Amino acid sequence: MPGLRRLYAPQRVAVRTDPRGAPTTVEGATVEAVREEWLVEDRWWTPQPLRRHYFELALRDGRALTVFRTDRAQRWYRQRA
Repeated sequence: MPGLRRLYAPQRVAVRTDPRGAPTTVEGATVEAVREEWLVEDRWWTPQPLRRHYFELALRDGRALTVFRTDRAQRWYRQRA
């Protein structure tokens, strides 16, 4: 619809990972700890199911951040800046 915009749309980010796939840096900021991680699988009944691997992170500079990786394209996004 014209005039409407999506609130908190995910934003693409550059992420480096360790060998098991957990983020070690996000946009150059060092990850101090992975607080939580979870997998979301939705629309499994459709030809294009949604599968995202989420990580709730504590960054070294004190910020908290949630990022996710899409399984299909292997791209990383920041959720709610």
